[in-house]
Amino acid sequence: MSDLPFTLDQLRILKAIAQEGSFKRAADSLYVSQPAVSLQVQNLERQLDVPLFDRGGRRAQLTEAGHLLLNYGEKILSLCQETCRAIEDLQNLQGGTLIVGASQTTGTYLLPRMIGMFRQKYPDVAVQLHVHSTRRTAWSVANGQVDLAIIGGEIPGELSESLDVIPYAEDELALILPVFHPFTKLEKIQKEDLYKLQFIALDSQSTIRKVIDQVLGRCEIDTRRFKVEMELNSIEAIKNAVQSGLGAAFVSTSAIAKELQMGVLHRTPIEGVVVKRTLWLICNPNRYRSKAAEAFSQEILPQFANPGWNQDVLKSSQKNIVLTTLEVATPASSGED
Repeated sequence: MSDLPFTLDQLRILKAIAQEGSFKRAADSLYVSQPAVSLQVQNLERQLDVPLFDRGGRRAQLTEAGHLLLNYGEKILSLCQETCRAIEDLQNLQGGTLIVGASQTTGTYLLPRMIGMFRQKYPDVAVQLHVHSTRRTAWSVANGQVDLAIIGGEIPGELSESLDVIPYAEDELALILPVFHPFTKLEKIQKEDLYKLQFIALDSQSTIRKVIDQVLGRCEIDTRRFKVEMELNSIEAIKNAVQSGLGAAFVSTSAIAKELQMGVLHRTPIEGVVVKRTLWLICNPNRYRSKAAEAFSQEILPQFANPGWNQDVLKSSQKNIVLTTLEVATPASSGED
């Protein structure tokens, strides 16, 4: 074919329909009219000579050809975004964008502090923070939608070889109690005392809950014996419930600094137990790393990391990264998944 049978706008529309589930919601998200979206899809199907959607159901469902085009279309759009960001870098941090990912706890309590420090130094760089589950965040880094991320859960096994996964910092989990609980008068409690408490916990299917259970298990604390009186869907809700006297909870120390300072929660030590988990820094060595991402990695990340953490993996030649990106865009390597 001498001419491509699709445009970038058509790929953006296809992606929006797949994400939103309907032509109308896709049109709203793109700030265009629904007839304009329908016309572009019709033109695309005519140019490709295949149907891209099953139009029988209430939700827009992709056909096999639609899924195939969406898969490659997302890669094309991602490379286009990388290209634009590489060109923006020519302005030498007088503009551009930094996209940072995080899992729930790190994104709520750690990354805002880091981004605040970065913005003070580079006010002209636009910064985006994407807070999702560890799995979704890892895929975003792998697909080039996020420059780097700090997460607390496990990386999907299928991504372990394509991402750099670096031990970054230790996050301590603290036992918190209402300030008027009898245990607050004790200097320390014993492990067995935990099974006498009523607990407030995250939903049993949440990633953070599973991580906390695993970490406590390594400390020989059997969370199956906990009396879980209530399950909530956020750390903030759990803190408020504990503060109101509804039970105890294990939460990250980064999440309770303000409450401890104000004296509205009590942190209770456990004899012979320090509960910690590892926070991981993840990045994709095969994607273009912008000057903004380089500056964030070299100037901000070390200030919050464990002493002696391995920062060498983040040091890369801009020239080599650009060459890698160009190689991916060539026909010889376009078939690689």
